[in-house]
Amino acid sequence: MFPEREAPAVVAACNRSRRRDVDASVQTRSADQPSVQIRRVHALVNPASGGVGPRSAADLEDLLAELGLDHRVSELTPGRFEAVTRAAIDGGPDLMVVLGGDGTARMVAEMCGPQGPMVAPLCGGTMNKLGRSLYGRKPWRQALVCALTRGEACWMPGGEVDGRSFYCSAMLGTPALWARAREAVRSHKLDLTWRHALTAARSAFQIRLDYEFDGEVGQGWVMDLICPTVSRALSRDDRILEMAVLDLPDSRSGFRLALANLIGDWRADPGVTVRPCLSARAWARDPIPAMLDGEFFSLGREVTARFLPRAFRALALATDANGHSSTCG
Repeated sequence: MFPEREAPAVVAACNRSRRRDVDASVQTRSADQPSVQIRRVHALVNPASGGVGPRSAADLEDLLAELGLDHRVSELTPGRFEAVTRAAIDGGPDLMVVLGGDGTARMVAEMCGPQGPMVAPLCGGTMNKLGRSLYGRKPWRQALVCALTRGEACWMPGGEVDGRSFYCSAMLGTPALWARAREAVRSHKLDLTWRHALTAARSAFQIRLDYEFDGEVGQGWVMDLICPTVSRALSRDDRILEMAVLDLPDSRSGFRLALANLIGDWRADPGVTVRPCLSARAWARDPIPAMLDGEFFSLGREVTARFLPRAFRALALATDANGHSSTCG
């Protein structure tokens, strides 16, 4: 532990001038917290994430020490993710730094919620959708230094399915079963990988979903809810989810969709229904497989989903009057 000294202030004035047509509560998302002092930091490192190396925890600890912050660094081990995270949050840090993938960031952000400490989800995984939405493609060391020295507190939107939060996307339907095979690959469990892959292949398009959202009803094989932070169709300031429902009548439609995904925008395919969505409900004859920010969950036969305008507070890069992130060397 290093002696505590004053760290740079993090001014909470997120995206004040991005859009004039957005209501005042969005333009001044953190106006109720005019300034935030970051002195105590607890960093969580997931060594199993694809972009985390064997020295990442030590390197992160050295960096926080160089910045003069009162800090702790904890590695997440299988079976103790939630316990270690809960203990870290209960310690009362000003900031939770997460070095891992979107699934790890999802868990930490969900446990922090809107009342907990700020979260800095660094890019340490494979996709890193949440981290890149905040810090671009900067390496995690550069992103953290920039955020701590020239950052601001920012409310992050999200969604909730069956009481579980997500901040990138939520996929409902049998394709979500492939997430279990991917996790087995990460754990180097080849037999389990094969079993999960075989189950996912055999179960493809076997659970048909009925859905209802904002007064519209329909059916489909896959239902995808996408947050405005990562959606191509929505602005980051939009207070709504993007919902895409996939309904393929035959194998030729599947080939057409795959081709569209490679050379264009899959949303334009006639087998895909895309709508803005504030809340939704889905039901099926069997339990519904789901993938929330890359992590697999088995849900009930009926689930509800909704948009969360203030899901958690993130430490983001400061933006100028035009909404552009400030440069940081």
